[in-house]
Amino acid sequence: MWKRIFTSSIFIVIFNILGLLDFKATSAEINTSKIKIEKIGTVYLPWGLAVLTPYEVLVTTKIGKLFLFNLNTKTKTLIGGTPRSAFYRQGGLLDVAVQKTKDGNYVFLCYSKLTANKNLTVAISKSKLLGNKLIKTRDIFTSNYLSKSGIHFGCRLALHDIHLFASLGDRGDRANAQNPSNHSGSIIRIPVNGNKPTRSLGWLPEIYSIGHRNPQGLYFQKSTGQLWSHEHGPRGGDEINIIKKNHNYGWPKVSYGKEYIGGDIGLNYSPEGFTDPVWVWTPSIAPSGLTFYEGKMFRQFSGKLLVGALKYRCIYLINLSFDNKPEKEECIFKNVFGRVRDIEVLADGSMLVINDEKQGHLFRLSTNIPNSK
Repeated sequence: MWKRIFTSSIFIVIFNILGLLDFKATSAEINTSKIKIEKIGTVYLPWGLAVLTPYEVLVTTKIGKLFLFNLNTKTKTLIGGTPRSAFYRQGGLLDVAVQKTKDGNYVFLCYSKLTANKNLTVAISKSKLLGNKLIKTRDIFTSNYLSKSGIHFGCRLALHDIHLFASLGDRGDRANAQNPSNHSGSIIRIPVNGNKPTRSLGWLPEIYSIGHRNPQGLYFQKSTGQLWSHEHGPRGGDEINIIKKNHNYGWPKVSYGKEYIGGDIGLNYSPEGFTDPVWVWTPSIAPSGLTFYEGKMFRQFSGKLLVGALKYRCIYLINLSFDNKPEKEECIFKNVFGRVRDIEVLADGSMLVINDEKQGHLFRLSTNIPNSK
């Protein structure tokens, strides 16, 4: 299916009427003036968020620290026992996910790891949270791709039933993304109970999909069970994809972006054997963090997709069509938070946002901040 970005509104209208083009449109302006924004606390280069309780949240920092924030008291506690991560360029301690069980809370961390020969790889650890410390920490996954490259780690996590999903970037080596014997440039699935994944199509057993450049958004839509992801394109061509097992999402054979020095990268359409994105941004917005608003506090956000934008310093609010595909977007909270790195929705419907800044902040958005104890 062909997808192109036209700058002429005339062409957009004509092609949309004919039903020949999926295109981006801006929704009616959302009123955010009555939303209360609180600064919960500061943190250096925050990257990932995970809700622990109705009033507690874990926040990672790229420099290797994990903090527990209390939303009521606005205090933070350093959590000990984190794995040793390599803070270099885009790498460091990146995303965090929490599995709540009868046996306690388990914490998963995705991070860049320095190997014995001073290469970098991606690892995922599992620990039990006991008080203010992680215990029984062990790596449950280590990528088989080793490189001195400090870019395109991906590293967004999503838990679903008995599996942990993780997005892995191509590490700056494009060929990785089309090699199912290489973890880089893929989305992986790992059983959280310690069982070994089963091999499919001759791919590495952990690999769920391939053809990804640098995916930094990953979320299961509760109403449909679909796995949604977004990824950074090169010069343009940021994508939203609905991830399906054993699908190939094209990179670098298919891309809607351009080389940084100009020129095409592969095809700008998806031939047979490749899965098309459901949304494309050209120019790039540098997406990071992804969630659906399925709470009740903000009715104007209900059922919509929320995507952080590092480049445009806002949150993209995306309407879905009757067939659950993106159809309209709006850049909200422009320049309110800075470079938006991650977004989470709490059980009461309020929202949490972290920004990618040296003087980073954890923000809470609500209509009325409740005491959640």
